[in-house]
Amino acid sequence: MKVLKTVNDTPIGKAQIRGLIPHSGRMCLLDGVTQWDDRTIICISNTHRDSTNPLRRDGRLSAVHALEYAAQAVAVHGGLQARSAGTTAPPGYLAAIHDAHLHVIRLDDVASPLQVYAGRLFGDSANTVYECHILADGALLAEGRVTIVRRP
Repeated sequence: MKVLKTVNDTPIGKAQIRGLIPHSGRMCLLDGVTQWDDRTIICISNTHRDSTNPLRRDGRLSAVHALEYAAQAVAVHGGLQARSAGTTAPPGYLAAIHDAHLHVIRLDDVASPLQVYAGRLFGDSANTVYECHILADGALLAEGRVTIVRRP
């Protein structure tokens, strides 16, 4: 879970994130990118505590939604890589989640910001597998692998 070679550690805000992923409005869950390189990205978010978070049910945000935060970090990573190459990332979708482990039940009662780490294990710009870890204040909240495939 290390960022080995930092390509860019200039903070990237929510407005820039919205330009990189298809999620809009409150469904854009990430607040910023703190670091990224060719293989990894680290994002932050405080939206898990937002009472208007669109993923909440009965006022609560299940920990299972940590994987949506991870998938959005993966999408941002693809967008940043494409932008640095002078292109646009191809549309993709979350095809699979493997080895998911939730270490908490809820996210809405986590007081600290979420730190969302995604590291590409293998794949190209069209079909990729990432390992993801969602932490808060150093504590692991959720982890798993996500597979993204290009939309036909």
